[in-house]
Amino acid sequence: MQSGLPFPNIDPIAIHLWGDFGIRWYALAYLAGILLGWQLCLRLAKAYAQESNIRADKEASHFSDFIGYAAIGIILGGRLGYVLLYNFELYLQNPLSILNLTEGGMSFHGGLVGVVVATWLYCRANGLPVLRFADMLSVAAPIGLFFGRIANFINAELWGRPTDLPWGVVFPIPPYLQDRYPEIARHPSQLYEAGLEGLVLFVLTLSLYRMSVLRNRPGTLVGVFLAGYGVARFLVEFVREPDAHLQFLFGWMTYGQLYSVPLIVLGVGLIVSRMRGAPQTPPASPKPPKAGGAA
Repeated sequence: MQSGLPFPNIDPIAIHLWGDFGIRWYALAYLAGILLGWQLCLRLAKAYAQESNIRADKEASHFSDFIGYAAIGIILGGRLGYVLLYNFELYLQNPLSILNLTEGGMSFHGGLVGVVVATWLYCRANGLPVLRFADMLSVAAPIGLFFGRIANFINAELWGRPTDLPWGVVFPIPPYLQDRYPEIARHPSQLYEAGLEGLVLFVLTLSLYRMSVLRNRPGTLVGVFLAGYGVARFLVEFVREPDAHLQFLFGWMTYGQLYSVPLIVLGVGLIVSRMRGAPQTPPASPKPPKAGGAA
């Protein structure tokens, strides 16, 4: 396990402004995920508007207005989720460190809760069907997951457990962890997650969304996304090194796996319940009156 691919020395700051301050790849990953996801939702909303005989610009405008809600939900939920679920005691001793985002510390599960709350509030305020709106978001969400995991790799964080596989990567270990983690080849678990949670889940949700039998049962794609992410995360956790301050549960389970189980159960439950219900097909286009007929 002493050999392995050298880690590409990528500066975590993409654009230096002055000193150690600049725009980090992590921030650009969030920005790219939100903007590309927004563009995809606009296309899906316009296609749904044409299918449902409603104004496409009005339907698409909801996602343009929602983007601010989504950003706040992701950032606040992701940060608070990490604080509460993964390192509460540390932040309880030093509450001001919660505001220090430059050292990482974001939780997908917390970010998901933040987006769910933001979606519910926005749809309620605008009289929108929550599940249909959330289905489109579920198709776009893997885009952000993909870029986020690539940023994790660039930051040399959340690396995997030791491996002797030929694609193992020797990640640089921070000085304060070198007495516990030797610099040996490890699974590039960030790239595994980018592939499964990002690319595979995106192709799956988009392909299923194009099937009218699923698209017209709102909530089905939400279930696919939740269950798909939960399964992908659960599997990768077997080769991902837990955070230094966390212990295994039951001698083998990580906290990431524990928090993913409810997503799998909820996702499967949503899929089953929505598939049992009748499809909600868009209204048919009104037929024009025949020539010479009654108006």
